[in-house]
This record gives sequence, C-alpha cells and structure tokens, in this order.
Amino acid sequence: MNTYFENIKETLKTIRRDLHKIPEAGLKEYKTSAYIQEKLQAFGAPYIETWLETAVVAVFGEGGAKETIAFRADIDGLPVQEAPKEYASRHEGWMHACGHDGHAAVLLGFAKYLCDHPAAYADRRVVLIFQPAEEGPGGAKLLIEAGLLKKYDIRKIIGCHIFPQVEQGKIACRKGAMMARNGEVDLHIRGTSAHGAQPQLGKDAVLAAGAVITAIHTILSRNVSPLDSGVLTFGSIHGGEACNIIAKEVKLEGTMRAFSDEAYETMEKRVHEVVQGVAAGYGCEGEAVFRHMYRVVDNAPELVKALEEVCGEAYEETPPYMLAEDFSLYQTQIPGMFFFLGSGNAEKGFTGSLHSAEFDFDEAILAAGAETYAKLLEKI
Repeated sequence: MNTYFENIKETLKTIRRDLHKIPEAGLKEYKTSAYIQEKLQAFGAPYIETWLETAVVAVFGEGGAKETIAFRADIDGLPVQEAPKEYASRHEGWMHACGHDGHAAVLLGFAKYLCDHPAAYADRRVVLIFQPAEEGPGGAKLLIEAGLLKKYDIRKIIGCHIFPQVEQGKIACRKGAMMARNGEVDLHIRGTSAHGAQPQLGKDAVLAAGAVITAIHTILSRNVSPLDSGVLTFGSIHGGEACNIIAKEVKLEGTMRAFSDEAYETMEKRVHEVVQGVAAGYGCEGEAVFRHMYRVVDNAPELVKALEEVCGEAYEETPPYMLAEDFSLYQTQIPGMFFFLGSGNAEKGFTGSLHSAEFDFDEAILAAGAETYAKLLEKI
C-alpha cells in the first residue's frame, strides 16, 4: 500500500466509526450529511454543494483534456437493531448494516487524497457523490432527474461495495452483468365471501391463491431460457377473516429479479397473465401490481480492465449476485463500474452477512478502497 494511504488508516477508521453511530433513513440523513460536509471542509475541498437536502457533492477541477469522472458512495442506514459494541449505533432501531458508513469513509479518504494531490485532477474534473437513499426510494434516480450528471457533464462513474463474500484484501468485479434488476410485486386475489359450511355460495380466494402460487413458480422453468437466471419469491401472504368463512381476498407480496431486461420483462408479462388467468379459473379476480426498482449493474468492460490492471494479484472475478443496487441507474445513462471491496475475514470474526445485525468489517480495508480510486483515476 502507498505510504499516503497507510498513514490515513486511523483517520478513516475514526470517520467510519463516527458515521456508524448515526445511521439514518433515506432522504433523512441530516446528521450524516452535515458530518461529511464538515470533513470535506476540513480537508480543503475546493467546492461543496448539497442536492436533495442530504446529498453532498464535492467537485475537484475545472475540466480539461480528459472527461469528467464521478465516484459515488451511498450514505443511508437500515432499520436493523444493532448488538451492543463500542461504536454501536446511537439511533435506536437503526444500523449501518450494509457498509454505507464504510463507503462514505472510502470516498472521504479519496477526497483527502485529492485535496493533498491537486495534480491528480489537473487535466480533468472529478465529482464525488455522497448519495442518500440507496436502500429506498433510490437516490440515484432522484439525482439523475435533478440534473447532476448533466450539470457537470459526467461521462463515467465508479463505485464500490464492501462485501463479506469476498476475502479481505481482494477486489472483485466482472464485465457486464454483476448484480440483478429487481422489483417488488403484490398479487391481489379477490373472491366472494360465504359461510365455511356452504362453500358453493362463495368464490374462495385462498384456494385460488394456492393455485396461483403453484402456477407462478412454473414461469422460471417454462418461460425463461435455461441460460438466463431469475428469482421470483413470494415471502408474505395475508388473507381471510376467520376459520369458518370463505375468504374474499388474499394478498401476496414478493420480489422479482433477473440479470437481463429480456428475462425480467418476460417474467413480468407472465405474472400478469398467470394471476389473472388462474384466479379466473376459480371464479375470482386476480391483479398484479409491480414496483420496478433498480436495473442490472452492467459494468463497462474497459473500466473493469483498468481495475484488473491497477489491482494486479488482488483482483479476482466475482460471480454475478442476485442482489440489487441503485448504482445501476447511473449506468443506464453513462458507462460505469461497480466493484466489491472484500471484507470477509473468518479469523477476525468478520463473516456476518449484509443487512444483518452481525455485519461488521476491519477498517483497514477503507484505505485500500480509497487507494484503488486514486489508482483508477490515474489509469483512466
């Protein structure tokens, strides 16, 4: 590791732990935003502005021979109750259980490097985006709609995610699809209520819902190519009024994911057809309501090649994951790359999964992430 980044390890550890204590909901990251602005000012960032009230954008350079490049970190927390520890969350019921405190610390480390090395951006503009609401409703979309990419004519964007399935000390990525497109779906089955002892007088929404569940799980095996991957999971079902009443309504809630738009759109079409058709076969009405969320994280090959070259032996190719990430929305507008910063360390006990109360990591990885950004800036 470069001496500069070795020397800021403790600074980044402190920053991460400060942020870890104040996790906040998406678009309500007021304390987090204020802290980030304070650190950028202390480092000497030349220009800082806020978007969407809590997003923080730091701009380095005026442009030049090379195109403008952005680096992004998400800053919101999750509604997870954290186990007690020295630097645990002070916000009851909230935790940085997905590493966003670490992502912000990495980007602040990179900001400090830029402040101390202005020659690094002498021939270009570098924009650092501290983005709210990645966990929902999707801060990337809101910033794009607000005109951030256009204002600074951003042509490429890079981000990373701390990831326990990758060994500490490794950087993992892949060309093309790396994370899934995702959406949420509610199925409504509506029938007619009747006495349980006179089922012939009703239209049983519970019975129809059971048939819908069975039929819907044939979509992946019969309507999506075996060479594509997809997930269609219904994790919640509510319906009925009492044990002796024919149910008049059932609601199912699920998630849908795929690595290609074609597979995703096929699944969406078939869900509509199945819920309507099968429910009708039981004399009921069926309706599917979708909330389309993030797109496929689709990494630009030339940026992945640059990452391989700057990381050397620390680089490894990751398999794709069905996880979703709103960084993908930037990639629908401009070329981008999203990589995993390995945090898995069984020896130190850092094996907890993302979104769990046990998630944690060795802060030594933060300087490695900031150094990777610096090397990429020089390379591309």
